[in-house]
Amino acid sequence: MARAVASVEALSAAAYRVPTDRPESDGTIAWDSTTLVAVEVEGGGARGFGYTYADASVTGIATGVLAAAVRGADALDPPAAHRAMRRAIRNVGGPGAGGMALSAVDAALWDLKAKLLRQPLAVLLGRAHAAVPVYGSGGFCSYTEAELQEQLGGWASQGLRAVKMKVGRDARADPARVRAARAAIGSAGLFVDANGAYSRKQALALAGIFAGEGVTWLEEPVSSDDLAGLRLIRDRAPPGMDVAAGEYGHDAQYFRRMLEAGAVDVLQADMTRCGGVTGFLAAAAVAAAFAIPLSSHCAPALHAAPLSAAETALHAEWFHDHVRIERMLLEGAPEPRDGLLAPQRDRPGFGLELKRSEAERYRVA
Repeated sequence: MARAVASVEALSAAAYRVPTDRPESDGTIAWDSTTLVAVEVEGGGARGFGYTYADASVTGIATGVLAAAVRGADALDPPAAHRAMRRAIRNVGGPGAGGMALSAVDAALWDLKAKLLRQPLAVLLGRAHAAVPVYGSGGFCSYTEAELQEQLGGWASQGLRAVKMKVGRDARADPARVRAARAAIGSAGLFVDANGAYSRKQALALAGIFAGEGVTWLEEPVSSDDLAGLRLIRDRAPPGMDVAAGEYGHDAQYFRRMLEAGAVDVLQADMTRCGGVTGFLAAAAVAAAFAIPLSSHCAPALHAAPLSAAETALHAEWFHDHVRIERMLLEGAPEPRDGLLAPQRDRPGFGLELKRSEAERYRVA
């Protein structure tokens, strides 16, 4: 039976910069705002919505080279549009800003397809899991000990099974901060994220100390570009401590190289950076091929459906900044229940809509 043809007719983008609720930093950088870049695509009488967290300049890539690449494309074939966009950004750059713009457009295209078919994205993609656990993520290096304990302890009391804190700003102070976190969360799981701030020897020494406080997750102990260093730390880390990385991955080849190197126990992927839904599904396939658990990085409202479709899905990151922004600016942002996040099943697509009047207050591009 022939199907109705719907083409991508228009693409628009806007950036919204939201100040943080207090100063934030991790092991390598500090920031006082977070920018959401929203993309909308239109076709067949419907509008698809997607976004990324990136610099406001990403809007120009989306409305320029990417809009030209997808205009007239089959709205029911996002992977074909994805391939066209990959070619179009060859000289813009697949990693970084170019890849983030592509990710937002790809997400919007999948949302459009699901809306044209009048299906939730979770139904369209299928579900390997009805819901996935979330872990609370924040615990910034800029926080006082009291702020750290209040935030992490709050998530633990809400039923989240694990929480994550930043380390690496001051390696000498990190053991005491980790002990303070443990005191606040009781028996909940404790993760630490160095954002690549440690040297190899620092990471190995601190891994042993952190293990004494029951830390079971060591994220980016060294730069994610140092695959040999990640492998070294993975091989020598205390039993029961997983080494994780991958949040900067931009295509399937990146993830394949990381897993072929034996660099991680858990692969992280972020659909706002790795190519949207299409790219995230490719990362999930690579993880499944290596029988490696997959954890989504940030942007929980976007990841609920594609992560649930991933065979080796482990958990989703309930990142403080993005949770706050998604609650503020998005209608339909999901909330965890009993520590589990389930994808939207009673609205088409992601089930998300931009709160335009609220968002306009923060618009910068």
